[in-house]
Amino acid sequence: MKKVISVLLLGIAIFTFAFSTPALAADTSNGAKVFSANCASCHAGGKNLVQANKTLKKDALDKYGMNSAEAIIAQVTNGKNAMPAFKGRLKSNQIEDVAAYVLDEANNKDWK
Repeated sequence: MKKVISVLLLGIAIFTFAFSTPALAADTSNGAKVFSANCASCHAGGKNLVQANKTLKKDALDKYGMNSAEAIIAQVTNGKNAMPAFKGRLKSNQIEDVAAYVLDEANNKDWK
């Protein structure tokens, strides 16, 4: 009986670790600084000066599938359309911090 329970618990642990999304240890305070220095010229206050409908506000992030850290990290890293890639300009932890900052602003403050 102990073996069955041990195997069951081991299976649950493996399943949990294998299929869970890793938490990002991002720093929103640093993200705000990096955003201000690199992103605010086009996205001040969550706006988008190039494509007005693709703001950083919660409803737009939801509409365009950019409502996760992973999606924002990919967009900032690789760029897309008018958005330049920041892969060579910013370190990966800076991009993660920016993603956390954008999500925090959109979800908790909605760029007010």
